[in-house]
Amino acid sequence: MNDLFFSNGAFLSNFSHNVITVAFLILCLYPVIGALFWFFGSLSYKLLKKNKKEKHFRMLTPEEQPLITIMIPAHNEEAMIAETIEYLATQLNYDNYEILVINDGSKDNTLQILKTLQLKYQKLRVLNIQKNQGKAHGFNLGIFFAKGEYILSNDADTIPEKDALMKYMNYFIDETDVNTAAVTANMDVQNRTTILGKSQTVEFSSIVGVIKRSQTAVNDSMYAYSGANTMYKKEFLINVAGFRQDRSTEDISIAWDHLMFGIVPRFAPDIIFHMNVPETLPQLYKQRQRWAQGGTEVWLTNFRMFIRHPIKYRYVFSMFVDTTFSIVWSFFFFISSFIFIALMLYFLATGNMERVWHGFVMSFIFVTFELIAGTLQLLAALILDSRGAKMRYFIFAPLYMLFFWMVNPLTIITTFIPALKAFLGKNTSSGAWVSPIRKSLKKE
Repeated sequence: MNDLFFSNGAFLSNFSHNVITVAFLILCLYPVIGALFWFFGSLSYKLLKKNKKEKHFRMLTPEEQPLITIMIPAHNEEAMIAETIEYLATQLNYDNYEILVINDGSKDNTLQILKTLQLKYQKLRVLNIQKNQGKAHGFNLGIFFAKGEYILSNDADTIPEKDALMKYMNYFIDETDVNTAAVTANMDVQNRTTILGKSQTVEFSSIVGVIKRSQTAVNDSMYAYSGANTMYKKEFLINVAGFRQDRSTEDISIAWDHLMFGIVPRFAPDIIFHMNVPETLPQLYKQRQRWAQGGTEVWLTNFRMFIRHPIKYRYVFSMFVDTTFSIVWSFFFFISSFIFIALMLYFLATGNMERVWHGFVMSFIFVTFELIAGTLQLLAALILDSRGAKMRYFIFAPLYMLFFWMVNPLTIITTFIPALKAFLGKNTSSGAWVSPIRKSLKKE
């Protein structure tokens, strides 16, 4: 009996040791595994995905065109709003649409500019909210004022291509599209005047060009829509009770709500829209904090449902696994880095140069593998996006990989507690939002 007890104990001990070892290796290699997964996923989308519509775009006659409401949330957008409205009102190759601007308690001249533009463009309507209560709140009010059965969310600084509405509708009109909840487009950086802007051109190609293709290739799942330009079927917005007003990112939370509800998000790489990106490090870090907190909030919100009903939510299994590893790895990365640096300083102080050299070599090997995998991911992104037109920005790839990859785990760690408070309903924030600093792109 004792022999059996000790035998079982040894087995459990070995099993636990093996599990811990495998988990440790996965965490160490997570950036490499993730980059390779997105690389092969994008190839699967390109070569194996059967229901892509990029090459089946057709023009709809005015009689065939469903009514679309272009909804623009605006808070202190005087620098860009006129350019955006003028473009949307005059340049789109589509007839049956309206423009609904949600003026969310602007304190500048946004409302006055909109009133002037209303006299010029019949398609323009304005919903004025006296007090700034947040983007999601404005969207939810706008849903009930929107006349269209489809709603295009469009940021005040975002310019979609001229055929965008026509292309969007091609993703909704077939019989096979009845379960399509929303279609998100392919973002492109508009302000490439700084090194930071050019680096984000590489980054957005990686996120949109590779990761969203990979997510679409795996069970038509998608972690987040692009808040700057996504077409929603209004019926499915109402079915999930609209946008969550207690979350930091309405575009991430609505995507998860749609997936958990069992309706399909779609990615449209052939629809291009141009957006402004942060051009200073403080603005960039603030943006990434909001994204990180929003991602953690929806993970916390849906984790319990997935654990309780894994079969029911099996189609989003890969999404939960990847998001879980992203959060766990972020903590692992900084804790292990602190321990590594402390050990190297200790070995250096005690004159143990062999251990210092060994640590340096092992670190170099890990970083090399990460850079190779990241380079493959970025190359695939730049080749797939716009048929290689952005390849000239590949020289900024090292900045992306060394800097942006450090920012992402840092923001996840620093926003974990605020995200947990929001999940528990202890977030005292009113939901109000502040627009980033805008700068007109018109030449004087």
